[in-house]
Amino acid sequence: GGVTSVINRSLLGIIKETKKELSNSRIYASDHGIEGLIKGKTPDITDISEDQLHSLKISPGAALGSSRHKIKLSEIPQISDNLNRHKIKTIYMIGGNDSAETGLLLNDHLDIQIIHIPKTIDNDLEETDHCPGYGSTARFISQASLGSGKDAWSMGDSSPITIIEVMGRDTGWLALASTLYKKDDFDPPHFIGIPEQSFDEDFFLFKIEESYRKFGYAVAVIAENIKTNNMPIGDTAKPWFTDDFGHEYYNSPSKYLSKQVSKRLNIRCRHESPGTIQRSLIDSVSTTDGNEAELVGKSAVTESLKGSSNIMITLIRESNDPYSVTTSTTSLDKIAGKVRKLPRDFYPSEDFLPSAKFIKYLNPLIGTPIDRINRLL
Repeated sequence: GGVTSVINRSLLGIIKETKKELSNSRIYASDHGIEGLIKGKTPDITDISEDQLHSLKISPGAALGSSRHKIKLSEIPQISDNLNRHKIKTIYMIGGNDSAETGLLLNDHLDIQIIHIPKTIDNDLEETDHCPGYGSTARFISQASLGSGKDAWSMGDSSPITIIEVMGRDTGWLALASTLYKKDDFDPPHFIGIPEQSFDEDFFLFKIEESYRKFGYAVAVIAENIKTNNMPIGDTAKPWFTDDFGHEYYNSPSKYLSKQVSKRLNIRCRHESPGTIQRSLIDSVSTTDGNEAELVGKSAVTESLKGSSNIMITLIRESNDPYSVTTSTTSLDKIAGKVRKLPRDFYPSEDFLPSAKFIKYLNPLIGTPIDRINRLL
């Protein structure tokens, strides 16, 4: 699936812990996810250099490549042959709920140990406090919202309104991260659109106009897949692409909404879609996120030594002050094909002020926060 800025830290954790605890074992990489096992592209990476290991610690993207391919039953024999050729006994899968489905399918048809390592910026996996990848992207979005607000206010009537479209196919965990630095009504964002709530275009336009008239600028943050009564917003009723797992992709809602704002207020409205930048900007990596991504990789090896299989590593928050986590496990069938929605007590207020519970949840995940920026005028 989609990669994160810390997915390679989980791979690093697996490699380091395997070399430490299973020094006589070989480590094979599946080139571009499950496709490598199907096509027989599984190079031995046991003896990669220290420089390559260091690169895993700092590199975004997926060093092994990624895939959105859904396994066909006809491909199982090819996978089995490639596993047997290298005498592979354990598969570590770094991914989200679609990868969990793949793990279940392999478990049903092959005699193989399956250990799933959580990875998704969407933060929508069940059974875990949070997901590696989320903290870093949340860090980017929180700063992007604050920065875009400063920019929009500065530009005055030349371009005072900005709509930021963030990732999050089914949930609003990322969109809500934009509220981290919002302290009052003046601060951005002034509207947040999340998939958990039906989008009301009239209310959106009202809030944007209200904020613009009151503060001289307005910022909205919306998830990429917001809908009105389960229908995509704007003039596109059909998806332009559907992937192997049935996920539908529609035209940008921010582009459509910016036109509606400009039409209503007769003023320029920017629409920003950071796209993959939000999950790949090296300078936005959260130290907490990176450390925990490596932790779940190491824990996966520990669980494999216990003989565990058909499980996912989870993160359990032990305390918030001081912040600390430990790892545990859960069954893959509790993860596969399921989506963890935002709790209602995490929703923002009607004026889009952040929930205190959500801020308490998010704060430690983004690593070192930026200093408070005070207004001059």
